[in-house]
Amino acid sequence: MRKTDAHILVFDSGIGGLGVADCIRRMLPAATLGYVADTAGFPYGAMSDEALVTRVLTVLEQAIARLRPDMVVIACNTASTLALSALRSRHDLPFIGCVPPLKWAASVSATRQIGLLATPATVDRPYLTALMQEHGQGCTLHAHGARHLAGYAEAVFRGETVLVEAVRAELGILGMIPDIDAVALGCTHYGRLLPWLRQAMPRPVAWLDPAEAVARQAARIAITAAATAAPDSLPRAAPCWAQTVFTTGVVPDEATRQAWAAEGFPEWQPLEIASACAG
Repeated sequence: MRKTDAHILVFDSGIGGLGVADCIRRMLPAATLGYVADTAGFPYGAMSDEALVTRVLTVLEQAIARLRPDMVVIACNTASTLALSALRSRHDLPFIGCVPPLKWAASVSATRQIGLLATPATVDRPYLTALMQEHGQGCTLHAHGARHLAGYAEAVFRGETVLVEAVRAELGILGMIPDIDAVALGCTHYGRLLPWLRQAMPRPVAWLDPAEAVARQAARIAITAAATAAPDSLPRAAPCWAQTVFTTGVVPDEATRQAWAAEGFPEWQPLEIASACAG
């Protein structure tokens, strides 16, 4: 794998990884990107841990066998937390995960009161305690699990109207505690809602999107791999899945395909998965 021709697959339950993909393009403009959206499994937060791990492993094992990428970016907090170690043990290629940017929030907070806006599945994970112990820098964490924000992000992507009032109702305690001055986004979908979140919050706060940090880690690994490649190795042609989005759900309509194309993925293909993981 060379810096100029890395073949990178971005994975999420829906459109949440598009912000990560955009950052990767800026950092590695010559890399090939493909995208797997497990739309049939959205939202992941509604699954049990066991069912989610089984689904992620099955979807990605089929995608990897079919596409043979150099690297997979898991642009989903819940999938990263539950399935990343199993994926790494099964496949001999780099997997980049995503965690809530609590360290970043602690570093920018003046009040030492930080928020986490995530899905209920992420907020309930015990690893948040470990993250705060390691990176919290003495801050107090106020976490809220929003049930509908990821769906609102998908709606915005499809061109549907989402009201600020609806987003405000999803802020929970984060909109009520006046000392919070930094909010970490614990779901990659939420970056698409930043204009709504800024309007919905009753006071200015720093909204911290993990997309760039995830992309930076992917770029670092790609650059390191390129530096250790044989000096006489030639650039490879882009694979057939360049700029392609693979979805597991229903066939996207024309408007949705146009929305994917506007995000840099003009090609679409279905990804069939085992019926045992169909729900």
